[in-house]
Amino acid sequence: MSVIGEMLSYPFLVRALAGGVLVSLCAALLGVSLVLKRYSMIGDGLSHVSFGALSIAVAFGWSPLQVSIPVVVVAAFFLLRITENGKLNSDAAIAVISASALAVGITVTALTTGMTTDVSSYMFGSILAMSREDVILAAGLSVVVLFLFIFFYHKVFAVTFDENFARATGVKVSWYHILFAVLTAVTIVLGMRMMGAMLISSLIIFPALTAMRLFKSFRGVMIAAGAVAVVCFLAGMVISYQASTPAGASVVLVNLAVFLVCAAVQRIRGR
Repeated sequence: MSVIGEMLSYPFLVRALAGGVLVSLCAALLGVSLVLKRYSMIGDGLSHVSFGALSIAVAFGWSPLQVSIPVVVVAAFFLLRITENGKLNSDAAIAVISASALAVGITVTALTTGMTTDVSSYMFGSILAMSREDVILAAGLSVVVLFLFIFFYHKVFAVTFDENFARATGVKVSWYHILFAVLTAVTIVLGMRMMGAMLISSLIIFPALTAMRLFKSFRGVMIAAGAVAVVCFLAGMVISYQASTPAGASVVLVNLAVFLVCAAVQRIRGR
């Protein structure tokens, strides 16, 4: 508790903790549906798209968030449309867009500003990068995500597991796809501020996979994923503060450790 109290005495750490908890919660809830629909690597692809967009924004002196969010939203929607039409499977579509966007970002960075502090923080994450505006945006995002999963639970459940059944019952599946694309895109862009483009997908994948080792019901997995994401983020931040390790990497390693423990427990139960 003394360590946490000391951490809360620094305004930038308070912003990082508040923003990180909210983003982790949103990523975990969205991640459950994404993992179940086999879109688990969409976070990795969209983070590379965001890096390409912010590299262009930094090069031209534009606001990174104002450029990255709409570009990533369009990319997320485009990925969903490609996979729905069956022209490319999800893995191939994500790989094509991810590699292309990352190449554009690296090229633009090399030809213009070089690896500045802003670009580096988005690539590898930075605890100092979370601003007051980011926290406010993360709070708004978390309200929307929680509202979606609480008040439209049954529709989200239907869209996640059986889109044909959802359409037959009158659910506007395409509208939910657009909504998920927008929410995932905003979550990815905000999460990159702390986790970096290389690690942000872990916030989507690990909590969902860990929760699936503990519970079988969709509701139980969602609740557990949210709890695991928040606890792992806070534990990772405390470890980062005490051991002077990168915040994003510390959070990922804690998530990995919890996942391995839960996987071992599941295996023991199976025996």
